[in-house]
Order: sequence, then C-alpha cells, then structure tokens
Amino acid sequence: MSTPHNALLLIGSAKPKGESSSEALANHLAERLRAHGMHTETCHVAMAMRAPAQTREFLQAVDRADALILAFPLYVDSLPYLATLALERIAAHRQSRAEPTSGSFLAIANCGFPEVAHNATAVAICQQFAEEAGYAWAGGLALGMGGAIAGRPVREVGGIAHNVVSALELAAKAIAAGNPVPEDAIALMAKPFIPITGYMLMGDIGWLAEARRNHVLTRLGARPFRQGP
Repeated sequence: MSTPHNALLLIGSAKPKGESSSEALANHLAERLRAHGMHTETCHVAMAMRAPAQTREFLQAVDRADALILAFPLYVDSLPYLATLALERIAAHRQSRAEPTSGSFLAIANCGFPEVAHNATAVAICQQFAEEAGYAWAGGLALGMGGAIAGRPVREVGGIAHNVVSALELAAKAIAAGNPVPEDAIALMAKPFIPITGYMLMGDIGWLAEARRNHVLTRLGARPFRQGP
C-alpha cells in the first residue's frame, strides 16, 4: 500500500445526519486521520444513491480518495441495502476504467448484538468487494454493543469507549502510513463495553421503559394474530 493523502469516509447508515453510531465512529476516525496529516471527505450513501447526479458526484469523490472507509450498521448479518448498492456502483465504476487508481479499503461494522462475531459475514463481504474493486484490503474493525454509542460523539460516550478510541487511533496511524490496520486495533474494537449479561439487562430495562412510555407495558405478551387455541 502506498502512502495515502486523501480519505473518503462513507456513512452506511440511513439515519439522519448526526444520529447514527456509524457516523460517530467515522467522524472520530476522520478527526484522527487529519491529525496524522490526511485530508478527509465524508459522504452519506443514502444521499449519494438518491439521484444520478448525486451518484456521479459521489464517484468523483471516490476517484479523489486513495483511502476509502465505510462505516455501517449491521442489518441481520449483512450491510444495509444502500451501502451494498454504493459498493456495487464503486466496483462497476472502477472495473470500467482502463487503469483505476490505487487505494485501500477499510470497513467499520457495528451491531447492536452483544457478540461481535455477528459482524463476521458483513466484514467478509467488504473484503470481497475490496478484491473485486481493485483495492488493497486494509482490514475490518467490528464492534458489538453499538447501541451504547447511540449516535453520540465517541469522546462523549465515556470511559466504556476507551478501547474504541484506542482502536481508531491505531487504525488512523496505520492508514495514514499506508499500512493495513493492525491486529491490535481489531482486537481492541472487538472488546465488549461491559459484560454481556449487564448489556442484556440494560436492554431489557430500556425495552420496558419504552413500553411504558407507549402505554403498552401490560400488553407485551399480546398475540393478536394467533390462530387456534
């Protein structure tokens, strides 16, 4: 991998700007890349895929970048549709060129499940994209318990996110130097924020609080479409 100068960070979440954990992770990494001397651009795939003119501008930004980074939320065990569509457009665009520019590709996956292993298939899909689009695979950072970030800036999450901060710093340093993300960064990102039992308990409490707010706390066991006895 050659030393990159320009990074394009793609936000794969369809949530409004400023509300997704994927954007929070990408913004923090962009900040650290700039600290290491790189220029960064950020693009929301939900906007880029909205109309042909916006897609053309998006592909022009892809051409300017020598480090491409996609941050996305896990949908079951894969990427969101619009993130997949964006990668397909990028691959087709680069394959149509006689001499596509060199570059690297990094994936950052986050899921609400407590077990980080749920991200494995999606990260493998991203690695396959890198190969078919002619990018050097820089690695995949996978995060579980992404709901703990809840769209907040990473530095505002508090001490539970210290491993995420460290992982993104290691990733930024490696990308800026033209190297793949080190295994230490991948391992740090994969560490759970809190014990899994505690995370599940917090999820249960949040679910009950939401049910109470919507006045259905006593109806959580309802089965209105049940047929038969």
